Amino acid sequence: MKSYLYAAAFACAAGAALADPVEGIWQTKKDDNGNFGFVEVKPCGPAFCGVLIKSFDTSGAPTDSPNIGRKIIWDMVPYADGLYDDGQIYSPDRDKTYNADMTLTGDKLAVRGCVFGICRDGGTWSRVK
Repeated sequence: MKSYLYAAAFACAAGAALADPVEGIWQTKKDDNGNFGFVEVKPCGPAFCGVLIKSFDTSGAPTDSPNIGRKIIWDMVPYADGLYDDGQIYSPDRDKTYNADMTLTGDKLAVRGCVFGICRDGGTWSRVK
């Protein structure tokens, strides 16, 4: 019986060790109005999604944004070399959704959204946690 418990504990520990490097909390760049937020990125099926968990005004003070709890990124499929693609991103400052990709380099996440072949640089997000 003990060997089954050890095997189960090892399997759980191994699963935790295999977390994707994009998982975590990311600070967005400031939007057109100077506001920014914290987006928590987690697996959602075979892809990754991110939800706005906190928002801040231009001075860095927390705000009660109606977008808290809203999916900001979804369906980001991981590829080689830190690329996440085939997903969508929502831009609260423009109230628009774009086709999106992200590139992870260390604790920086470059985000980009495109519509009809025109792309908007979403800036580089920084890891908070």
